Parts: sequence; structure tokens; C-alpha cells
Amino acid sequence: MSAYLVSVSKVIAAPAQKLFDIVADPAMHPVIDGSGSVRGTAGANPDRLSLEATFGMDMHLGASYKIKNTVVEFDEPRTIGWRHFNGHVWRYLFEPVADGTRVTEQWDARPVPLWRRPALILMGFPARNRTGMAATLERLAEVAGTTPAA
Repeated sequence: MSAYLVSVSKVIAAPAQKLFDIVADPAMHPVIDGSGSVRGTAGANPDRLSLEATFGMDMHLGASYKIKNTVVEFDEPRTIGWRHFNGHVWRYLFEPVADGTRVTEQWDARPVPLWRRPALILMGFPARNRTGMAATLERLAEVAGTTPAA
């Protein structure tokens, strides 16, 4: 683990496919976002994400802006990940376990150019993202209609 890869996991009492389906729907991103930065969808988005699909989001982090993402990882129902212009990847991993599914959300800034990485640390993204990701996994469990497993 590095400062440029933040992972948060939670076991959710739901099948991997059900959780994957929620995350693969761009309209659900503002609903499950625990960071408060994903405000809505932007532009014409697919109903369901797939490899190389693009989708837009209305965002707010200090100021409002729009972001376009491209799905770069897609292995249903195990992995889905997307990146935007800056290069970092938001990834979800779904691993079946005895009590449901271990869902891991990752913010992976390792693909970001080396000269940009220190600014991410100075702006507090690793800690901020860890907090938002934990809240997102709680919301994902709620949307899936489950109580997160202990």
C-alpha cells in the first residue's frame, strides 16, 4: 500500500452481482457517494457501464465542475474501474465471502504523472478519500437493502 493507493473494504450482506449492478449504473453514483462531491450525472450517460464506456458527473469540491470518466477495468461481477483526465482510477472490487461480498473501493493515483502526485498529498486526498469511501460503502449497503455485516 502506498500514499497513492487508498483502499477501504466492507463486507456487505448481498450478492456480488447485485452490488456490481448498482455501481455499474452511473445514475446511482450520486446516490451512493459518501464524499458529498458527486452531485449528479452530466450529459448523455449509458444506462449501464461497460469497458471503454464514458460517463459524466456533476461534481463539487470547493467549486462546481463536470468530469468525464472512461471505464478502464471491467470484469463482471468482480471489478469495475474508471479514470478521468488526471489519470487516477476509482475502482471497486467484489469478492464473495461467507457473509456476503467484501467490497473494496480504491482510489489509485499511481497512474498519475510523478510530478503531479505530491500535490495530491498536499491537498489531503488520501485521507479525505478514505473517509468518503467508507461512507460510500455504507450507502452502497443501504441501497442494496442490506445491513452491512460486522
